[in-house]
Amino acid sequence: MIAVGVLLALVWYGLRGLGRWWGLAARWVGWVSPWTRWAHAWVLSAPATFGYVVVFSALTSVQLAAPPRLVDLLTTLQSTNLRNLHRAPLRALLHSALWVADKGAGLPLYVLVFVSVVAWAERRYGTPRIVVVGLAGHVLGTLLTALVEVRALEAGRASARLAVTTDVGVSYIMVAGCAAAVLVMRGWWRVVGWVLLGVGVVGPVVWSRTLWDLGHLFATVCGLGVAWVLVRAAPLRRPPDLRGCLPVPACGGRDRGPGAVGSPGEVGPPVRGGG
Repeated sequence: MIAVGVLLALVWYGLRGLGRWWGLAARWVGWVSPWTRWAHAWVLSAPATFGYVVVFSALTSVQLAAPPRLVDLLTTLQSTNLRNLHRAPLRALLHSALWVADKGAGLPLYVLVFVSVVAWAERRYGTPRIVVVGLAGHVLGTLLTALVEVRALEAGRASARLAVTTDVGVSYIMVAGCAAAVLVMRGWWRVVGWVLLGVGVVGPVVWSRTLWDLGHLFATVCGLGVAWVLVRAAPLRRPPDLRGCLPVPACGGRDRGPGAVGSPGEVGPPVRGGG
């Protein structure tokens, strides 16, 4: 994933360099530039989300390159299992949030959801509030899952190995951010969002019934609850209008250049959020 991003950046800047002498390259740069400006503004408008994506993507590249046994050892030592939560809870919670589970499986899907849905939520909530939502999903979801583990061990319904199992990943933060996004969506987007959350989070609890599926449900509910409180506590942001980065047809039929709609840095008056 990181290699693809680096390759695309090299190709883009190489094309811009060729555009100084090659007319066709210059035309390509002219066609693509509005979209790169839009992507640049989108990234800058959700710094916490994209910063987090860079961190866990970089660590996933380490997993893919390292020997499998070493990855198993590292993720077990940095897991939020009962042993680690008992010995060093803060360290376990921090380290476990930096790894993609199953040796990096599903990384493209995680990145796609973060840079689209969670980034959109950060634009509406603002960086401090989306960080609180993500922390609530990860921390509270983990602790509630651990409580279920303790009860299962005390009742003799689970093996003692459950206390040292591997439980890492960014998914708790992801589902909490998605729940926050769906909360403030409108119209059909909200309907589609609730359906997808139901299928992706509630569904596995019904047909798989694993402890980790239950953990995702806990994280979703916790993120949703905290997001609801934050929306009621203060108005949502009106995010920067990124349409100004793109050529938009004017009423008279001519195209307006970048900046016609508004600078990406402009923020309109706040609006009340709805649940």
